[in-house]
Amino acid sequence: MPGLPDVNDASAAPPHHAPQDASDRFALAATRLMRWLADLFFAQRYGHRAVVLETVAAVPGMVGAMATHLHCLRRMVDDDGWIRRLMDEAENERMHLMSFVQIAQPTALERGLILLAQWIFFAAFLLLYLVSRRTAHRLVGYFEEEAVLSYTRYLAEIDSGRAANVPAPEIALRYWKLPADARLRELVCAVRADEAQHRDVNHGFASQLAGA
Repeated sequence: MPGLPDVNDASAAPPHHAPQDASDRFALAATRLMRWLADLFFAQRYGHRAVVLETVAAVPGMVGAMATHLHCLRRMVDDDGWIRRLMDEAENERMHLMSFVQIAQPTALERGLILLAQWIFFAAFLLLYLVSRRTAHRLVGYFEEEAVLSYTRYLAEIDSGRAANVPAPEIALRYWKLPADARLRELVCAVRADEAQHRDVNHGFASQLAGA
């Protein structure tokens, strides 16, 4: 995943998975509700939005990897590479958080929101994953569609001068192997490319489960 992406790549205009059935429609409706709540709370404060939402975004990969691991143990079957892919996704999302927390320090209210949101989302997503892995991965696919849109809007704020294009933190330079003089814009482009990849992987997992 690390590596300097093309700042003009296709993730700026993400493909949308059209819902095919009730499972997909549920996932899309839940995503739109969470998007509305994020817009209501954060408005145009994209740095703070990234900090809070990335603490939640790192949950699905860990939950999926854990549930898949236990499933494979019970059934004594191979995971087909899913566990490592999901663990990598969780780690990648955590690195997003560690980078953005250097850009926008969360307020006391946001720290409280993080604690509450993480536990609620962890419990809800684990239950959803146990009930329907397909719906859970579709939900993450839609989440990532929204993440790509949010980071594209963040780029627009930076390009317009409404958000300061500060130097990228050292942790981001190391992880994505960015140039020493890289700034926030390069970091956002790298994160957006990651989110586009997560979007495609999770939509792919959901479609694979739908055809199983």
